[in-house]
Amino acid sequence: MSLTLQNLNNIRTLRALARELSLDVLEEVLEKVRIVADEKRSELSELEQQRAEQQEKINALLELMKADGISPSDLLGSEQAIGGQPVKKRKAREAKYRFTDANGEEKTWTGQGRTPKPIATALENGKSLDDFLI
Repeated sequence: MSLTLQNLNNIRTLRALARELSLDVLEEVLEKVRIVADEKRSELSELEQQRAEQQEKINALLELMKADGISPSDLLGSEQAIGGQPVKKRKAREAKYRFTDANGEEKTWTGQGRTPKPIATALENGKSLDDFLI
């Protein structure tokens, strides 16, 4: 909560601030706060009305679907509703290189992505990738 909101929400702080202001200024502030509160109420009621209208449309569509023998799960499960053809996952790439890491474990690398540290270090020291081929 911001400091301004904390001050407005604290009765003691408001009383202290009110001592420094005239009654006319306080009534003007009160009127502005009422206007803002009324605007907020109308926004919230408008939003609630939109939600109610949307729910009515959803219910009407569900009734039409039921009349035609279509269930919501039929729509969600169909490939056309998802976006056409199912996505094919590509096969995992086979490892091309074998190396030993700092812990002494033997590991493999496909040659794709970031070069593993042990291979990068060996390349800097004059070795070639052919030395690591499987």
